[in-house]
Amino acid sequence: MMNSIVIAQLNFRVGAMADNVKKIIASLYTARDHYHADLIVFPELALSGYPPEDLLFRQEFKDSIEQAFRQIAQATHGIAVVLGHPHYIDQTIYNAASFIVEGKVIASYHKQLLPNYGLFDEQRYFTPGNTTQIICYKGVKIACLICEDMWQAQPAQTARKQGAELILCLNASPFELKKSEKRQAIIQQRSIENHCPIIYIHSVGAQDDFIFDGGSFVTNSAGQICLQAPFWCESLIDIAIDSTQKPLKLTAERTTQQAAPIETTEERIYHALILSLREYIDKNKSSGVLIGVSGGIDSALVLALAVDALGKERVTAVFLPSRYTDVLSQKIYQELIQALGLEQKIISIESSFRACLSSLNLDPENPPTSIVTENLQARCRAIFLMALSNQTGKLVLNTSNKSELAVGYCTLYGDAIGAFSVLKDVYKTLVFRLAHYRNTVQMLFPNELLQRAPSAELALKQKDEDKLPSYTILDAILQRFLEKNQSAVEIIQAGFDAKIVRQIIRWIEKNEYKRRQSPIGPRITSYAFHRERRYPISSEFFDSVVR
Repeated sequence: MMNSIVIAQLNFRVGAMADNVKKIIASLYTARDHYHADLIVFPELALSGYPPEDLLFRQEFKDSIEQAFRQIAQATHGIAVVLGHPHYIDQTIYNAASFIVEGKVIASYHKQLLPNYGLFDEQRYFTPGNTTQIICYKGVKIACLICEDMWQAQPAQTARKQGAELILCLNASPFELKKSEKRQAIIQQRSIENHCPIIYIHSVGAQDDFIFDGGSFVTNSAGQICLQAPFWCESLIDIAIDSTQKPLKLTAERTTQQAAPIETTEERIYHALILSLREYIDKNKSSGVLIGVSGGIDSALVLALAVDALGKERVTAVFLPSRYTDVLSQKIYQELIQALGLEQKIISIESSFRACLSSLNLDPENPPTSIVTENLQARCRAIFLMALSNQTGKLVLNTSNKSELAVGYCTLYGDAIGAFSVLKDVYKTLVFRLAHYRNTVQMLFPNELLQRAPSAELALKQKDEDKLPSYTILDAILQRFLEKNQSAVEIIQAGFDAKIVRQIIRWIEKNEYKRRQSPIGPRITSYAFHRERRYPISSEFFDSVVR
């Protein structure tokens, strides 16, 4: 008779099979010896980490997976394991969930529906399965499904028709805003359709631009959520099962972490960015980060995120003033580093800027106002930041936001540098909302910063709105064009100025080459710059249709 199942909501590193094996074995021992569980379930591709991408094609990767799998199987005494892993059969690779009992694989289920849209390209790597596996273990008939399988009705229906009393759904589902509500609604619907309880096991952590927010949960046969695991952290959750009742009754027993209250939109995004930043820096084994702080809202927010993610000991904030830097910018910088407990580091770019002007036969005392002199300043700052990175071993964080990147309002090899772009998928208007949220935790950003007009400060009295529309208008147009795929005509019909709409679309098309060279950053929307947007660099399509 089955009494309990443990959900292992854990953070697995891509390609780190030895570490992943240690974590898996330690967790199954805890589930067996502390919780006295009958079964422990791990997320999708837990053994390899998700997504392993082209590592899957390497023979040494395959060998490591198979060796690691054997180690885990040998440790399964006194507890059964459902493990997500790449499964190699001859020249075929499956995204699999294997049911292991006392060292033996009882069954291996192969993911049937392989997503091949947006950020996913699983059909490049895996072959779809075509059968459903029902395992009767300690009196309970169990089916496994993997992530996308549950987003369509047929796989769960087939499992139920074949006698499943409980469905386990293994997941590594990348975060985007409001996705947790969507997946809960889908799983609840599947439970109602099939009158069957479902355990949704999800990863937590981040991998490059992917974020995994945790939040595993359990639905009963009526579609009600009877257990909600925490978001943003690892947790082992013990679920009691009363198999004498039909349908099965599942009850939360114990968990290593308690679920937090419902988050606001800004709080959820802030947590996602912190997790992604911490994971990127730690998984790439960097000692810390360097941030060029300008006195503007973007760099200030990145600085706060970095300290919250890594601790002040691992963060260096560098102020790089030029002749055009406002006195207020330095005041804001000093207030920020004092509030965050950081040391002051100021490097003027004036001497290097003057040297560059002289080398170009431009008057250092009275240079022309042009893109040449503006970009020179941004690139002087980049030189110092990269030199400091070489000296300290710390990675430079990019501070550009999605609005700027969309229209190319950034300097290639200047403020576009960095190992990681924390705000890459964050619109400028959202930057301000996140700053206001952070102030509810600790008053950090002064009103002078929150209310000042955005400026690159590369020319005298320069403001972003000298060249751009207000960010409220810009972001609204960008969201319609990028995320809703609306045409210029549709956006104009929605009430936006025709000239502004056409200009923004031209800027987006013209600056694809910059985005291709920009650092990666965390994905938080349904349409981020990187994997999802694959437009040609050399293209005249939009230029022709918006005339």
